[in-house]
Amino acid sequence: MSEFLLRPMQVADLPGVLAVQAQCYGNMLLESEAALASRLALSPATCWVAQAGNEPAAGAPLAAYLFTHAWPRSTLPTLDGVLPAAVPAAAAAVAGLTWFVHDMAVAPTGRGGGLAQRLYRAAQATALQAGLHHSRLIAVQAAGAWWQRLGYRPLDAAQTAPFAAKLAGYGAGAVIMECALAAAPA
Repeated sequence: MSEFLLRPMQVADLPGVLAVQAQCYGNMLLESEAALASRLALSPATCWVAQAGNEPAAGAPLAAYLFTHAWPRSTLPTLDGVLPAAVPAAAAAVAGLTWFVHDMAVAPTGRGGGLAQRLYRAAQATALQAGLHHSRLIAVQAAGAWWQRLGYRPLDAAQTAPFAAKLAGYGAGAVIMECALAAAPA
């Protein structure tokens, strides 16, 4: 099995991220470099990549990526939308924020080695350090069962209703899920 180095994402990784995205999503759910760059700018400490090899190397191919950021619990970010440079002031108090897991993708070359869970745990540790104790995501492409293994549960219909318009942009079968965050077992 190949070795992979996990590290915080950098702007220079975005072309590699776009390549992984294309391998994982085909022509569906693709986001622009500008939209992804805005997520990275909003929370660089909670956006991670896995690159081939076990030493940092410029231009090394990426095997996986994860975009996460704090976001107001009362709304959802738009798919492929450019986010503001800071979380909206009305929800800036940590109690009004959720750790939003925006997108994680593992290229075929990285599958089977636990990269998704490793990326998630690395970013989760940073979110917990920032005082975030709630997480939300939108599961796409039938990934809900995987997220349930990490403790996420789907919102019920009444909880989902206020988000229906934005949720539709994530494609048929997209499901809003959430969980309380706890430190990973040692």
